[in-house]
Amino acid sequence: MAKKLTAKPTEKKPEQSVRPSWDQYFMELVETTGHRATCNRGRSGCVIVKDKRILTTGYVGSPMGAKHCDEVGHEMHKVTHDDGSETMHCIRTIHAEQNALIQASRVGVSLEGATLYCTMTPCYTCAKLIINAGIIRVVAKQDYQSAVQTKRIFKETKVKLEILDKNITKY
Repeated sequence: MAKKLTAKPTEKKPEQSVRPSWDQYFMELVETTGHRATCNRGRSGCVIVKDKRILTTGYVGSPMGAKHCDEVGHEMHKVTHDDGSETMHCIRTIHAEQNALIQASRVGVSLEGATLYCTMTPCYTCAKLIINAGIIRVVAKQDYQSAVQTKRIFKETKVKLEILDKNITKY
């Protein structure tokens, strides 16, 4: 007569890991991309995605072949705002959003209908470029002090803007 065998589990059931949402996943990649930035005033990153696929990335940095802020210092520019307040901005670098858009152009990738993930609400110049690239949604980790015009033009052109952290980043 054959002996009946019973199977016993040899391993414990693995703990269930918590997968990040797609927005959380792409925002983590924005942060990682920003580590490549070459201006210590804003280590910003950008990731452009369509259909859950990464199309292009960018980070704050000087034009190709030019010296970086981290090597030679900042090229500061004073901006006087309508309310009379002044802020200083480094203009040696190209913004992360601009670099991501340029990279798409260099490799021939259409951004029509894409989502752009970025460190902070894009500046007004970047906002206009984003609109003309056909991007329909922008997800920013945090708000930016000078984003009033950006918010206005995104609303006017129906680009959906989502800001995850409402604290305002100031320079």
